[in-house]
Amino acid sequence: MEFATLLVQCLNGLQYGLLLFLIASGLTLIFGIMNVINLAHGSFYMIGAYMAFSLAPIVEATFGGGFFSTMVVGVALSVVLGYILEWAFFSYLYDRDHLQQVLMTYGLILTFEEIRSLTIGDDVHGVKPPAFLASSIPLGDLMTYPVYRLFISAVCLVLAIGMSLVLHRTRLGMMIRAGSTNREMVQSLGIDIKVLYRFVFAAGVAVAAFAGMIAAPVSSVYPGMGNSVLIICFVVVVIGGIGSIKGAFIAALLIGLVDTFGKVIFPQAAGVLVYLLMAVVLLWRPNGLFKAG
Repeated sequence: MEFATLLVQCLNGLQYGLLLFLIASGLTLIFGIMNVINLAHGSFYMIGAYMAFSLAPIVEATFGGGFFSTMVVGVALSVVLGYILEWAFFSYLYDRDHLQQVLMTYGLILTFEEIRSLTIGDDVHGVKPPAFLASSIPLGDLMTYPVYRLFISAVCLVLAIGMSLVLHRTRLGMMIRAGSTNREMVQSLGIDIKVLYRFVFAAGVAVAAFAGMIAAPVSSVYPGMGNSVLIICFVVVVIGGIGSIKGAFIAALLIGLVDTFGKVIFPQAAGVLVYLLMAVVLLWRPNGLFKAG
């Protein structure tokens, strides 16, 4: 393998892994802190991608903005959506068994897909990246690499650092980590655990939707895109350790690199390699790479 080809595959693997982390981080927080199995998390990724497509002309006509203005509006709407969903549905699932959680969240998948089909349709759509990010940089004599993919990696990395700082260096992060360990003790200290959970859930929805918006110019926008990413996000959560942001980050990077190089080196077995990685990790560490926190 030539150096330029190797570099391109490394960059593709890192970009895919960082994007996976962005989606899976909200899932691992919701699962690890609130103990809710949320099968609808992939739908939030899909909603973000469709917002990047459908809100662009509205935002441009109303505010005169472009891609980044659309992302700001989309994230704000995602926070509101997450807050409403937690209040209307998920707040009733904390004391229920996992089967009821699975049934409820699967029902939300069907609901979101039907709403998407009725309002936007079932066609595949494309989203243009900002003009100043639409170019490519040369890698060697023959190969180039899109600037927008580098932009995705940089944004995901900044958000990963930001989430880590919030969780481990702020009072809010301390309350979130304490709430995942001992809910009753946190309540006895005067902290409203319901508001805290609502904030965590809304943040998880917003991060997943943001991942969908930022990925839309690369992956396009199509029906069922949330379902395809949901399974691999659960693999990230299991490998990294339920509730661990650091574990999700490392697991997502491992999966991104294994999946990317697997498709190049072992194309016939590429679909199995990620699950083989999960099996190896769980044999070594049954609870995942890291503990919650």
